[in-house]
Amino acid sequence: MRFVSIASGSSGNCIYAGTESTHILVDAGISAKRIEQGLFEVGLKAGEVNAICITHEHTDHVRGLGVLARKYAIPIYGTKGTLQEIKKIKGLGEYPEELLHPVLPDVKFTVGDMDVLPFHIDHDAADPVAYRIQSGNKSIAVATDLGHYNQYTIDHLLDLDAVLLESNHDLRMLETGPYPYYLKRRIMGDFGHLSNENAGRLLNCILSGKMKHILLGHLSQENNMPELAYETVRLEVDMGDTPYQASDFYMAVARRDRMSDILTV
Repeated sequence: MRFVSIASGSSGNCIYAGTESTHILVDAGISAKRIEQGLFEVGLKAGEVNAICITHEHTDHVRGLGVLARKYAIPIYGTKGTLQEIKKIKGLGEYPEELLHPVLPDVKFTVGDMDVLPFHIDHDAADPVAYRIQSGNKSIAVATDLGHYNQYTIDHLLDLDAVLLESNHDLRMLETGPYPYYLKRRIMGDFGHLSNENAGRLLNCILSGKMKHILLGHLSQENNMPELAYETVRLEVDMGDTPYQASDFYMAVARRDRMSDILTV
């Protein structure tokens, strides 16, 4: 499988995962034009995408969805609650509703030669999920917008070859930054976003000898910096109670304004 972040950040998210014959996007939260450009860099046309898996209905995850649906008739997968909310977003325009396919957390579905497993996350959205995608014996996951994690989350992220994991904010930057108090509480709450420290702690729970690639994603533009996210997570891994060091893995920050490396697992 190939795995690449076309864009990841609080302003827009779109992740590609694919094999030779099957191509999936997780979220479409940037313009359709930018998604088309990103797929071109991967060597694909948008019309070759077999599915768009939506984590939840917030704008930074669905912004380009309407245009892609109209132009290319790509099937769209999401939980029933997510799809109901997407239908209410007038800014997406009109598109064939038969493209919408409801999924259930912990119920696997198949797209081509890839198995997709949605699993529940806690976030302030209708019915949000993260996705674990498998082809053969290779598995990747996209897990962002987690207010917190628990053993259920950990269990769904074990034995991965690659992961894009949320590292949204630095606690000190958030606490001393310009956001109003209610928004700071939302971000730090159980239905908000993972801090850099908690991203590192979750990573320590899922590291294994199978893991090869780690992307840190969904960084806040106002409350984080790529270098800070990387160094904080690196320290958590290096000082964690595991046999691993951060240098044992490819680890990079997925940016909002550029693609990540194209990773192969």
